[in-house]
Amino acid sequence: MANQQEDKEEEKPNKWATKSWKYISSLRQESPLIQCITNYVSMDIMANTLLAAGASPAMVHSILEIPDFTPHTQSLLINIGTLTPDWLPAMKAAAGVANKMGKPWVLDPAAVGASSFRLDACLELIQLKPCVIRGNGSEIICLDLASIGSTKGADSLHESSDAIEAAKSLAKSSGSIVAISGSVDYVTDGERVVGAHNGVPMMQKITASGCAVTALIAAFVAIDPTNVFEATTSALSVFGLAGEIGMAMAKGPASLRMHLIDSLHGLDQDTVLHRVNIQSFP
Repeated sequence: MANQQEDKEEEKPNKWATKSWKYISSLRQESPLIQCITNYVSMDIMANTLLAAGASPAMVHSILEIPDFTPHTQSLLINIGTLTPDWLPAMKAAAGVANKMGKPWVLDPAAVGASSFRLDACLELIQLKPCVIRGNGSEIICLDLASIGSTKGADSLHESSDAIEAAKSLAKSSGSIVAISGSVDYVTDGERVVGAHNGVPMMQKITASGCAVTALIAAFVAIDPTNVFEATTSALSVFGLAGEIGMAMAKGPASLRMHLIDSLHGLDQDTVLHRVNIQSFP
């Protein structure tokens, strides 16, 4: 009897899986408008990821449109991947409008350690209080140290676990939830740390897959802006789960990209409840 009871307990969805399904089902019902000021490389996969998940993407980055458009969005994503001096004022203006309107916004500091221009831009943006900062291990370490280097373009030279203490420090100094992408995706508010263990290594071979998951974070946060930690963690796990399902049909990175997007679109309740893998970090 005891063993049967234990088996039943193991079969029950945990609270993280239940939350993750709530976010994805609510996203499909509400279809929030997500403004993405992002790089040229990521626009396509980011828009398709948001559409597949149930959100409505808008790649609006002109500073002339910010005053009219941004107030009507449910959340904002800023990604500095192909940053130019012309884009930075629009990013800052959009973040300012989001703050004024009480809307959440998310920062993706792509390749922040590659130049002082990128680093300075990100430090200025962080002053505008993003609710989430999502980067790879090297990007989070660079931001915490406020120092360039330790990076290979947009690729990380660190495992996500190497950046946990830097992420906690950055979360405390910025007031943001900080997420680190890698073989395990970690999320921290400066005190709590959880790991989203879904995903497959080949996802790192898809250009802008990290940008795409940041967009999904922005969508989940739009659904529940009062529980940013939970929304961020759930988005990372759901995206990784879609990658796991897609990998079963893929022959390489190109077909994984297609199957990942299809799998995200087709996620059902049973799969989410039994395959989301989120664990507290000791």
